[in-house]
Amino acid sequence: MNTSLSWIKAYVPKLACTDQEYMDAMTLTGTKVEGYARRDKNLEKIVVGQIKSIAPHPDADKLIVCQVDVGTETLQIVTGAHNVKEGDKVPVVLDGGKVAGGHDGGPLPEDGIAIKAGKLRGVESFGMMCSIEELGSDRNMYPEAPEEGIYIFKPDVAVGADAVEILGLHDTVFEYEITSNRVDCYSVLGIAREAAATFRKPFCAPEVKVTGNSEDVNDYVSVEVKDTDLCTRYMARVCKNIKIGPSPEWMQRRLASSGIRPINNLVDITNYVMEEYGQPMHAFDLDTVAGHKIIVRRAKDGDEFQTLDGQMRKMDSEVLMICDAEKEIGIAGIMGGENSKITDDVKTVLFEAAIFNGPNIRKSAKRLGLRTDASGKFEKGLESRNAEEAINRACQLIEELGCGEVVGGMVDVKEPVAELRRLPFEPERYNKLLGTDVSVEQMLEIFARLEIKVEEQNGAKTLVIPAFRQDLVGMADIAEEVARFYGYDKIPTTLPGGGSTTGKLSYKLRIEQKARDIA
Repeated sequence: MNTSLSWIKAYVPKLACTDQEYMDAMTLTGTKVEGYARRDKNLEKIVVGQIKSIAPHPDADKLIVCQVDVGTETLQIVTGAHNVKEGDKVPVVLDGGKVAGGHDGGPLPEDGIAIKAGKLRGVESFGMMCSIEELGSDRNMYPEAPEEGIYIFKPDVAVGADAVEILGLHDTVFEYEITSNRVDCYSVLGIAREAAATFRKPFCAPEVKVTGNSEDVNDYVSVEVKDTDLCTRYMARVCKNIKIGPSPEWMQRRLASSGIRPINNLVDITNYVMEEYGQPMHAFDLDTVAGHKIIVRRAKDGDEFQTLDGQMRKMDSEVLMICDAEKEIGIAGIMGGENSKITDDVKTVLFEAAIFNGPNIRKSAKRLGLRTDASGKFEKGLESRNAEEAINRACQLIEELGCGEVVGGMVDVKEPVAELRRLPFEPERYNKLLGTDVSVEQMLEIFARLEIKVEEQNGAKTLVIPAFRQDLVGMADIAEEVARFYGYDKIPTTLPGGGSTTGKLSYKLRIEQKARDIA
């Protein structure tokens, strides 16, 4: 799991620490950080410049001489790039600055490349205009960048501004080692909650508003779940009048920081919500769904199905399929089908957010040889309430980004949703297990940071576990929460209890063995 620090700070706005402090503190509270990488490494003295004039080089046909305003002065820069024109705003590394790499997109040098004023074929050049590769990235993450040549900013950026900041590169990407029981931490919101609790800062979740026009989604689509043991909840919402286009820069930058290539607003929204909430979603072109009906059922032995990657897959009866009234249109929790994919001509989209049986998804993905980001999350067992929040978040973004119009209502076929888990509050047992003397007040303060509510009735306290913490099931789990936020480094050294056997069987076992021998 990778997240950028800037994305975490969107939900923990008061978080203030160095990269190393963040890594150390998160690791000590149980969210192990494997390492981190600065995205602006080796990027120094890079500003926005505007090309005022272009003239041919007097002694080289492939070079041009540009006069570039960098805010404080106008510099003469010689370049071989021919995608620039007068008035363009471009990243300019000043004399004495650094770039991350070369224009060829090869491996980045460890210490970057220093830029100094000099002469190119006899003409003085006082800096360099940069491609996106020279800034340490590529066109996969910055699709607006030209295939070859200098990166060109939008016209509204300020001349002389920090080009690295405008590109969103003043950021750090952290890599985490998440244990499989902490499925909530396979999301940016889950990591942000841990960061808020670790640094004792407020956690500000995105405000999700249920959007929708006056129409009824049931007039557009119906859902039937035939195998409820493999699909405990299936939600569907519809968006019409879809307008495909690029997603906003802030969304592209956040996706790129997580290693996800921006594609278009619709695809980016589903990927964004998957990263944000840890809930995979899928979008179908509703006009390709026969009968406007979704049927969730097992495949038939020997069936073949073409997935979005163009490959034919051989199914068996243990693979759960998403079907319409006539055919299969997706492998549940793994990958959609070629026959219902989103194209630039899409008009009406069906959003799916579902809860599938984790072990079944894992086994199916392994048998099919098709493991995806979605299957990796589903196989760990997702929480039912989170799916509802995620699909509403996606529809909210559809309207906020002007991507389409959300139809009112939601089709929601589900098994009964389990009540929130309740555990007795047993401070004495926690301290005995840990060998600590943590006060009740300290424990309650820790639980408040972790969004664990405390209810009191007839003098007895009960802990109400939030839905996203599926790993908290018993006394030892609660004791662990106390330990990791009280501080493992504060727990004193104690001798094991129960009496030492000094390498021998205990007295009880020796008597049992003697009785067994005599008998």
